[in-house]
Amino acid sequence: MTKLYAIYGVSGCGRSLMPVARQQLARIQEHAEIVFIDDALDESAIVNGHRAMNYQQFKAEPVPFKAVLIAIANSQVREKIALKLEQDDISLWSVQADNTLLMDEVELGAGYALSPFVTITSNIKIGKCFHANLYSYVEHDCVIGDFVTFAPGVKCNGNIHIEDHAYIGAGAVIKQGTPAQPLVIGRGAVVGMGAVVTKSVPAGVTVVGNPARILTSK
Repeated sequence: MTKLYAIYGVSGCGRSLMPVARQQLARIQEHAEIVFIDDALDESAIVNGHRAMNYQQFKAEPVPFKAVLIAIANSQVREKIALKLEQDDISLWSVQADNTLLMDEVELGAGYALSPFVTITSNIKIGKCFHANLYSYVEHDCVIGDFVTFAPGVKCNGNIHIEDHAYIGAGAVIKQGTPAQPLVIGRGAVVGMGAVVTKSVPAGVTVVGNPARILTSK
């Protein structure tokens, strides 16, 4: 075996993406092992039929090529792991389900994870380590930064800019912007589950509700 692939994280996100990763290798007819990485493991284990090990054990595997999909929901942790992989000269692995749909002029950064029934339409630029969960879509003329996460069922309409580390909750709807004035979701902002976003969201805040409003502590 000359290649070893890994899903970093054995939580729900990682276990959900493992079948997608297997599907991808079958699609391209590549015969290679996929393992789980989890830093909490002291000893190797078997999770859903795959070997699981900590990062140091993974690094010690005697294989010339290694690539890793980071299946960690926390975007700050994703970034730290991506930096560690880069320092160790290990490639980011991008994975997408068979039934995802990508249209024209789509630019995707390394390390993305596209779950089943995700649609990315035309003229879209997305940064590295993007996670799009089940039934999410990105419409035309959107720009999405690094380490952005879409929970299941996110509706990201056209002419929207989403900055690094933003998190969009399950079922959220983001209203379409315009070419002259895109709707902006600021860096590190959180859009709550089911929120309907009708105007730009400042960096670092959490918005909830319909229409979405900034969540303030009492």
